[in-house]
Formats: sequence, C-alpha cells, structure tokens
Amino acid sequence: MKALIPLAGLGSRMRPLTHTTAKPLITIAGKTVLAHILDQLVEAKIDEAIFIIGHLGDQIKEYVEEHYELESTFIWQRKLSGQAPAIKLAETEIDEDVLIWFSDTLVELDIPRMCRTEHDGVIFVKEVDDPRRFGVVETDNEGKVTRTVEKPDHPRSNLVNIGLYYVKNYGLLIEAIDELIRRDQKTKGEYYLMDAFNIMLEKGASFEAKKVDVWLDTGKLETTLETNRYLVSRNPTADPKGEQTKFTQPVVMGEGVRAANADIGPHVSVGNGSTIENSTVKESIIGEQAVIRDAILERCIIGSHATVRGKHKDRIVGDHETLNS
Repeated sequence: MKALIPLAGLGSRMRPLTHTTAKPLITIAGKTVLAHILDQLVEAKIDEAIFIIGHLGDQIKEYVEEHYELESTFIWQRKLSGQAPAIKLAETEIDEDVLIWFSDTLVELDIPRMCRTEHDGVIFVKEVDDPRRFGVVETDNEGKVTRTVEKPDHPRSNLVNIGLYYVKNYGLLIEAIDELIRRDQKTKGEYYLMDAFNIMLEKGASFEAKKVDVWLDTGKLETTLETNRYLVSRNPTADPKGEQTKFTQPVVMGEGVRAANADIGPHVSVGNGSTIENSTVKESIIGEQAVIRDAILERCIIGSHATVRGKHKDRIVGDHETLNS
C-alpha cells in the first residue's frame, strides 16, 4: 500500500502563521501535524508516501527528508483547482492500493486492520450530531456507500466524510477524476474528490463506510485548539518545571523552556526554547523560541520566535511577529 498526502493548500484560515510556516508543520502537543500522520504510516509499514505540495512545499520536503527514512515522492501542484486534480497529479506513481490522507485530518487508526475490505475501497466516516456542515456519506443497511452529498440542507445520514480514504481500484479512481473534469463538474468552484467517488459508484464500484472513534481537525483556530486539548491530555509532561510557576495539567513542555512567575495550563503546549514570564497562558499553543512576557493568553496560537505582551484571546500570531498590546 502507498499513501498519498495532499498538502498544497494555502492554509488561509490559519494566517498569519501560514504566511511563513506550511500548515502541516504547525506544532500541536509537541509534534507537527505532519508528524502525527507520518508516525502512523511508518508504524503501519506503508511502502511509500507521495506528497502533493505547493505553498511552502520546500519546507515539507526538507522536513520529511530530515526526519523520516520513509520512501517519499514529492509532486508540485501549481494550479489549485481542487482535490481531484491533486490526486490526478500522482497518476503515474499510483500502481497499487492507496491510502489518501488529507493533512487537516488526524485520526487514531489501526491502518492495516481498517483497510481490510472486500470492496473497491473504504471511506472513513464519523457520526456527528449536525452533519449539515460536512460532506455526508449515505449508506445501505450493510454499511455500503450509496451516495455522498456535500453539506446538504436535509441530510439523510449523520455519517460525515473525514478526509481519509482507502482505494483498491486506483485505475477506476483516475478514470472517474478524468470524467469529473470532462464534465466540468465542480462544487464551490473546485473539483472535489467525493464527486469523483460518486462517479466511481455510477460505474459500479463499491465502497465501505467505516467509522472512526477519534477524528481531530487542524483546519482552523478553533478545531486546532480542540485537537491540541485532546492530544495534550493523552500525553502530558509528567513534571514540568518553572520558577514560582503554577502548572495546571495537562500541559506539554518542550526542551529548554523557561517559565517564571507564570500560570500555565490547562491544555497548553509550549515549543522548545520558549520563555514565559509574568504571564498566564491557558488553552493555547506556543511555538518554538517564542517569548511570552507580561501577558494573558487564552485560546491563542503563537508562532515560533514571536514576542507577545498584553491580553489576547482567540488569536493567531505569526512567526517572528511582535505583539505588545
């Protein structure tokens, strides 16, 4: 099995941080988003990872080559016309079954077990209370996919597509993408992969819907902080140190962090080499080598090498940015 990871998006909802840092390299609970994915692929002994890169793609390539021995191929997506064309770019590299994993999605998954199927593929889904904000997956009584619908006003199912797919019939997938583009069938101005899956269903393919227990999203401020909350709770730093500092667990502290006269936590992760002085930090992510001084932060994401003072809530601060009020 190969893994295909589309990473070419601009990360607009995470600006200004993504002006200088590729979104998959934002750190959550002590690891980059991409590392949370790649560690599972390595554990599953995936044959090769194919990365579709674009905005700040050189950062992705450098990071993977520096930190992983995984056999890797990097393909540039110059024109951002949707998910399906991104997959099409890897056509010559896909010569076996493929796991397509969009980088906004983090899951806890036994990959080999969950990808066992008698069907042409698997669409991984999660049950939610209000599916109208998502791509909805409709199934029959046996869990076989009958149709997918993007953000329906009156959903017939509460199973939503999470951005993770396993495809055995990769030849038919490429054929369906070609058909999608020939039809010029777009959703919100883009060619969506789920629409290609619907064409596969029209051509007689069968997909199984499999539910995941844990689905974490890293697409915007609110969901990234929710993901950090979950991951920090799973593996907090056992005995964080600081001068006259109160830690309210769970927190994750990187190496070389200096904390003095501070109140840190709960659900805070702090990158290597950062400083927090005379400050209160709650429900936040602090990058590497950042300086937080005389500040009150709640539900913030602070970039690496940033300097922050003052009171801030529900805010993203870019790398190397200085915020004094």
